[in-house]
Amino acid sequence: MEDVFAFLDSIQPLSPELRAHLGTILQNRLLFKKEYLLKAGHVCRNIYFISKGMLRCYYLKDEAEVCSWFMKEGDVVISIESFYNQSPGYEYLQALEETEVYYISHAQLQHIYQAFPEFNITGRILTQRYHQHWAWQLFAIRMQRADERYQWLMDDHPELLLRVPGKHLASYLDIAEVTLSKLKARY
Repeated sequence: MEDVFAFLDSIQPLSPELRAHLGTILQNRLLFKKEYLLKAGHVCRNIYFISKGMLRCYYLKDEAEVCSWFMKEGDVVISIESFYNQSPGYEYLQALEETEVYYISHAQLQHIYQAFPEFNITGRILTQRYHQHWAWQLFAIRMQRADERYQWLMDDHPELLLRVPGKHLASYLDIAEVTLSKLKARY
């Protein structure tokens, strides 16, 4: 749990009261490799912090899995549309390795925003960070050639090359597995 507090303090120091409140409501869960945190058609009721491990997010397009992102230690995870609207989502969140998460519910987060207004700053900064990350990722994957996408992955996310199976990386980079293999051999 201390890693959650350290992460939040790095954004904006938590007041002692907020820290104590979070300490009473934070829950944790251990996921085994390939276990689902969320499946399509379900509502994302919690916001998660990854303490250990890695998750992938994917959706189905014509029966094929399309990986949209990977999150690892120190990342905050939700199914965006499902969480904010509290409606059934289209995404799957699956553990790629044994993963430990800490979480609070949507209702608990809303309560924190009202009871501890300073946490609204933390929420805003996190939202800005992830929006910026998402915008750059879309550009990197959708607007660049396959070799440039692979170079971006090596430069910005080299740990993914070691921790994520090739079929998921190929899907994420929107390239064929054969192309990924050729790029790996070239670099």
